[in-house]
Amino acid sequence: MATVLNIFSSIRLPNNMTRRPTPPPIYLSLPRRRLVIRAAETDANEVAKAPAQEKAPLAGGSSFNQILGIKGAKQETDIWKIRVQLTKPVTWPPLVWGVVCGAAASGNFHWTVDDVAKSLVCMMMSGPCLTGYTQTLNDWYDREIDAINEPYRPIPSGAISENEVITQIWVLLLGGLGLAYILDVWAGHDFPIIFYLAIGGSLVSYIYSAPPLKLKQNGWSGNFALGASYISLPWWAGQALFGTLTPDIIVLTLLYSIAGLGIGIVNDFKSVEGDRALGLQSIPVAFGAETAKWICVGAIDITQISVASYLLGASKPYYALALLGLILPQVFFQFKYFLKDPVKYDVKYQASAQPFMVLGLLVTALATSH
Repeated sequence: MATVLNIFSSIRLPNNMTRRPTPPPIYLSLPRRRLVIRAAETDANEVAKAPAQEKAPLAGGSSFNQILGIKGAKQETDIWKIRVQLTKPVTWPPLVWGVVCGAAASGNFHWTVDDVAKSLVCMMMSGPCLTGYTQTLNDWYDREIDAINEPYRPIPSGAISENEVITQIWVLLLGGLGLAYILDVWAGHDFPIIFYLAIGGSLVSYIYSAPPLKLKQNGWSGNFALGASYISLPWWAGQALFGTLTPDIIVLTLLYSIAGLGIGIVNDFKSVEGDRALGLQSIPVAFGAETAKWICVGAIDITQISVASYLLGASKPYYALALLGLILPQVFFQFKYFLKDPVKYDVKYQASAQPFMVLGLLVTALATSH
């Protein structure tokens, strides 16, 4: 879930970035207000040049990857396909799953038409609307970084205009907030808790991506905000929709968000060049790739072991053992893929390990519902 906006100020390159005497400027190509961005040159000693194949999309890229908003996407000219690409549908499932976990943790979800319909609307709010809003907003404020890392993406390449991007951000934001209000009315809440959760998540998304705070400039605060948005907020919305959101659940899910911080670090490795060039202190930039790999897996594994210990202490030994059993394959895939090469194997690692983590979330939710 995630953010409110509209101070679309231009992003400036840091003053302390080493420049050659006359770097080519960033410029705007104005016909039909298409935004075209060219990254300023940086010192060769400061930013190593990436291999040519990483700088351009694959020849004859995949239409499926394009719709999902992931690497290897086909270059598209259809504006509606580009709009969907900006929302990155591949990032929606964790939010949808968070709603499922919250509904399960409430102990009050029933397989009735009414409850299923409520949960589907909550998933629509959390995934396509507010996650789509967050992803579009993030791409807007990352347009200069993407001009370095992925210059073929829709915004830096000029495939979609400035006004079209801004309109999409507002439509998704207002749509998500509107669905949140409808859910509060539907659930009969005296206090519109889901609406305020949606506003809070949207604000977190904005300060994550936008200056002056731009939480993502710091690897710790940025990735924790990301983890909370993907784990805590949808869980809270699902639990508030069908039951009562309690302080112990808030603390437990925020603890789980530390594992989300680790998942956020996984995605930082592919952006090291652009992050370093524009002064963003992601964990791989701040600590180096080797140390960052261990920080990442430590955050993921230690958090889940801590939650298993909590369940054991709460007299839920079978749930604790089930959670520990789901941690083991994650550790296996960390050694097989991620720790070997976090850039080359990032997709394989996430596809292999993360299903076990999200199942662990459901185990924890079911444990707290009993």
